[in-house]
Formats: sequence, structure tokens, C-alpha cells
Amino acid sequence: MTDPQRPAPARRPADPQTTIPRARLPTPVMATKEHRRFLEFADAVRRKRYVGLCFGAPGVGKTESARAYTRWDQLAPHLSGTRATGTDPTDAPVGEVLAARAVLYTPKVHSTPLHPDKEISYLCDRLGWTVELMLSTGRGGTDPTDSTSGRADHAELLIVDEADRLKTAALEQLRDHHDRTGIGLILIGMPGIGKRLARYPQLYSRVGFVHHYKPLSVDEQAFVLAHHWPHLRLDNTDDYATTEAVAAVTRIPNGNFHLTTRLVDQIERILEINQITTVTKEVVEAARENLVIGIM
Repeated sequence: MTDPQRPAPARRPADPQTTIPRARLPTPVMATKEHRRFLEFADAVRRKRYVGLCFGAPGVGKTESARAYTRWDQLAPHLSGTRATGTDPTDAPVGEVLAARAVLYTPKVHSTPLHPDKEISYLCDRLGWTVELMLSTGRGGTDPTDSTSGRADHAELLIVDEADRLKTAALEQLRDHHDRTGIGLILIGMPGIGKRLARYPQLYSRVGFVHHYKPLSVDEQAFVLAHHWPHLRLDNTDDYATTEAVAAVTRIPNGNFHLTTRLVDQIERILEINQITTVTKEVVEAARENLVIGIM
């Protein structure tokens, strides 16, 4: 409990560095048609410096593809500006950062129109500074955090996830940032975001590429199960019980990767608790009962 005689401590202003997410466990990236199409789509937007629009149902893998393209799990800790062990930009493989040249930004639910512009500018500047530091390593380069040191703008692509959160003024800020810097811009959102952006002709006229991220097909679902969770041995087509289990796992998520991941987690839990080594239809149905499945 706080002392009523003591004044409440003043709140510190938001630090742009806190907008960079902490490193997390890597999510398995699916080498599927949609993932490859997203990589080609991002390359085209980055090369032509257009505005690209990516939309799809929740859980199909849009964010995972964006994180994989930007190498965000490896790059984000180096953009935080920390000098702790393992986070110095010079510790990262040069090829990873130089090849990324892209920034992934997720807007907050509640933010003023100026917040996205400041945070995006900060991330792009840090990327440029990091690349400059790597290029100058070994030849007497200066610290890129020094405001007097020169740097080149190496950010070539900006990917904005959860773009549905942005209001009109924030979208105008993104358009202005795109016009001023010439950076490629990808907006990732839910189905229907295209109709919403069509109401802003100045931004919508700059959209050069559109990518509809579709759910997994039946064959791709079986491929993902066999290659991302090989310990479940769901690729054994000689066992009819396994064939039934694969059919059930394919039917329940209906091509949704996030739901597939949660279902597999529950299957592994049931196998461990009951000391079972074979995945059957009954195991899958038991795992299904512990899931909350929304409308996809």
C-alpha cells in the first residue's frame, strides 16, 4: 500500500526504445505456397518502393512470414541500443542484418497519430546506424549512436502488422513517411482492409501490390504436420489409426496454422499425461475438447 502522505511518483515519458519487442522463441516458418508468395510479394514492394497490401484470416501465418522476412527475432534486439552481452550489433552475423534492410512495426491499440511516426523513424534510424556500424567495423568507424556521425538510410522496407488498428490520421502519417523517405510499405490486416483503405484515395492510389494470404490446403497441412512435428510420427501411412488422426487434425483447424499449433500442444500434453506413444483419432478429439475455437 502507498503512503497517503507521500506524493505519487511522476510517470516517466514513453521511451521509443521500449517499443521494440523482446526476443522470443522462434515460431516455425512453413515453407508453403503462401509463405513463398509472401516473400516474393515483399521483395517486389521493396524493389519497386510501392505500397503493398496483405490481408488474410487470423492465424494463417501472416505475422510469422513477416517476422521471417525481416529476420525480426534476430534483428530487433540489436535495434534496442543496448550494449549488454549478446545484444551488441557487431555480435550479429553481418549477412543477416545487411540482407534484412526491413523494419517490422506493430502499432499499439491506443496511440496518438504522432506515435507511429516517431517509433517508425526511430526503428529505421537504428537499422541504418546498425548497418553503418557493421560496415565501418574494422576500419575505424564511429559509434552510430553519436549524433555527429554520418549514416546512410539503409531501411528499404517497412512492414506494418495489425494495420487495422490505425486511425485516419495515423494512415496519413504512414503515407507521408512513405512519400518523404521513399521506403517500401506493406500493410498487413484482416480481410476488408482494402475496402477501408479505398476511402483514402491518396493512400490507396499508391497501392501497387496486393497479397491474399490463404489458409493451408489439405496437402500442405499434412506436410506441416510431418515436417514440423516429426516426433508425432503422423507421416506413417501404413497405420490406419495414424491416417485417421491426420484426417482429424486436418479437419479441426481447417488450414489455420495457429490453431494447428495449439491443437498439437494439447495432443503432446495428452500423450505425456497418459503415457501414450501413438496419436489416434481419440487422442485428437480429446485434445479438441480442451481448445477454444473461434469463428475463422
